[in-house]
Amino acid sequence: MVLVERLRGAQHLFAVDQRAAALGLAPGLTLADARARFTSLAVMAADPLADADFLAWLAGLCERFTPLVALAAPDGLLLDITGCAHLFGGEAGLRTALLGRIARLGLSVRDRIADTPDAARALARFGTADGIANLPVAALEADAATTRALLRAGLKTIGDLADRPASALTARFGAGPALRLARILGLEDTRIVPFRPPAACTAERHFLEPLVQAKALEAVLAELTMALATTLAQRGAGGRGFEASLFRSDGQVCRILVETGRPSRDVPAILRLFELRIAALSEPIDAGFGIDLVRLAVTHAEPLAPVQPELDGQTGEATEVAGLIDRLVARLGRDRVLRFAARDTHIPEQAALAVPAQLRPTAAPQPWSPPPGPPRRPLRLFEPPEPIETLAEVPDGTPLRFRWRRALHEIARAEGPERIAPEWWREAPGTPARDYYRLEDSLGRRFWVFREGQHGVGDAAPRWFLHGLFA
Repeated sequence: MVLVERLRGAQHLFAVDQRAAALGLAPGLTLADARARFTSLAVMAADPLADADFLAWLAGLCERFTPLVALAAPDGLLLDITGCAHLFGGEAGLRTALLGRIARLGLSVRDRIADTPDAARALARFGTADGIANLPVAALEADAATTRALLRAGLKTIGDLADRPASALTARFGAGPALRLARILGLEDTRIVPFRPPAACTAERHFLEPLVQAKALEAVLAELTMALATTLAQRGAGGRGFEASLFRSDGQVCRILVETGRPSRDVPAILRLFELRIAALSEPIDAGFGIDLVRLAVTHAEPLAPVQPELDGQTGEATEVAGLIDRLVARLGRDRVLRFAARDTHIPEQAALAVPAQLRPTAAPQPWSPPPGPPRRPLRLFEPPEPIETLAEVPDGTPLRFRWRRALHEIARAEGPERIAPEWWREAPGTPARDYYRLEDSLGRRFWVFREGQHGVGDAAPRWFLHGLFA
């Protein structure tokens, strides 16, 4: 068994086995004394981030026993096994399977099964075989001053506190210890917060012999997808996200997530997305010594009413485009397939924002018709705007000609200016306003240019830019 203690005056951890106790090593020793007395001492720097990552990895391993696993930082896990124990032959069978799985990783744990999370935590950290009543008051995990005050008052165990009115404990130490006491005693319950959001619905398959063949895995995924589609149809819903979790015999977990732009329970389409996603992985799926559990979860579901395409007046083009987007996302990734969404701003280059194509708009798009007359904004914008050289009759007047990319353009017609001021609540103070002009040269080509700044205002001279081209 490994004993871990923190060295006094040094930010290190040292680990010693059972022989250390026989040699008389104590937590108060300096590092030099510990090394002198125990030559095989292993010393390493404390790494809280690595510990947190390992705890999260261990929580993922425990998801094979229940989907509700919470992190009890810095060194514990809470598992809600309600409705899961029968899959392992009862609570005793689940506990045996869980501890056996963890023992194969070379870890030793202290575990307890109780009616509430707080009771389980207190029993695991401070308990013995005597039950909750004999737990020390330290199980309240209150501050040091509160614990010392309770001990000085002769209240040494949870049973001593339970025999007294909760109002007296609240009046003396506040509501925190009294609430913690009620939860440990089971008088008040609270739900855990899983480190992964609970799925809308799940389906899973356990195997007596680990699964190693890819064809068999495909068949299992198809079976689980059909089961989820049936469940979703009964609820009148469709899935927007489907996650396959492959639990290997050695404790590793491989997760494959596919998403759809619209709610779906189309089994062939979902399986096709999984095929594309698996094919796009940087490394093929490694079954290791075999996969003994496959779980398919609907991470997000939305209402989906039955639709008859031949009667709803739609051509099916939108459905085909949505399917194409889903396939591209499965192959390329969500952040690489984008669409433009309108943004509430009057700054031209910020009026459209690139967002993931699978994100649905928060509101239904409103029908749009172009205003009468010539277009006021070009279809093509340059980002950033390109500088040009201009010549005008007066300093702040309309340009007579301008040079862009070494080509001279004589202005035949001009319209403007249209002033666009900066967003003062976002831009830095002193950002100059822009005066925009719609210009047409002698060959009929139309441009959208602007002057940044004005003559006589500020220290910098005005500059001209070409921002866009009209069709």
